Amino acid sequence: MRPTLRQLQYFLAIAETKRFGEAARQLNVSQSALSAQIVEMEASLGITLFERGRHGALLTPVGQELVPRARVILREVEELKTLARQSGSELSGRVHLGVLPSIGPYLLPIAARQLHQNYPDLRLVVREERTSDLEEGLQTGRLDTIISTAREHRDVVSIPLFREELWICSAPDDPLSQSDAPVSLSEIRDRPLLSLGQGHKLSDIVRAIANEAGAYISSEYEGTSLDAARQMAVMGAGIALLPSLYAFSEARRDPDFIVRRLDHPSAVREIAICWRQASPLAESYQVLADELSLTAQLILSRPESRPSGT
Repeated sequence: MRPTLRQLQYFLAIAETKRFGEAARQLNVSQSALSAQIVEMEASLGITLFERGRHGALLTPVGQELVPRARVILREVEELKTLARQSGSELSGRVHLGVLPSIGPYLLPIAARQLHQNYPDLRLVVREERTSDLEEGLQTGRLDTIISTAREHRDVVSIPLFREELWICSAPDDPLSQSDAPVSLSEIRDRPLLSLGQGHKLSDIVRAIANEAGAYISSEYEGTSLDAARQMAVMGAGIALLPSLYAFSEARRDPDFIVRRLDHPSAVREIAICWRQASPLAESYQVLADELSLTAQLILSRPESRPSGT
């Protein structure tokens, strides 16, 4: 007897949450029903998938080996269903989209509204994750496609979406906030720069700029979001380097938001959408790429949303 698709789904949910109760809650089923399916799956395979105890549910070594294979099976089934539904639509079905936290909140709300209007049968399942986690999710099939910095992902199809420059933000009484002209590296020499935590590739760009400018990364603060870095900069803790999408979105929302473009070739990042080379949904993802690129260009080109220093 082979495991059913439902059992594979339950198995992966427990593997990710490490708790039967949490997995049941996410899947909207009773814990007893979920447990019964896992017991049946273990019996049919003749193996133990989880080590059960007060600590939760930990994968056994053989269970760990089955996780990527189960993801591949469910991914291919989902792709098959999506292909079958696309006979009358270019973009439909459920798409698991991974995106960098420094992009998702500023691009996807606008893009999602447009996508829903143009492709009502599309269902985006969005996960905001660090670059390394996006890579893992794409390669294992947990994510169908990702929005990230293309250079960090190998052996994938990569379509450029937009290019971001970096903008500096400092305290209102800081000399750097008294002009709207682009900023040179010499102007931030010996100054503390605020960076996101490890695992965020944006922080690698900031560190490289700090080294080239003779600046340094603040040892007193390591942020988890662009909003947090901005607030710390406004309070005088250092200089935040912010990408265009965030800077333009915030400038439109807050007319008192002061930023200046950092004028240097290293102060840029290229954002792309990526998917696996063997994906049968490449044509659909190309349509998605076109829609996302149009939305990004709309945000980045609105005159009323452009911050100073352009």
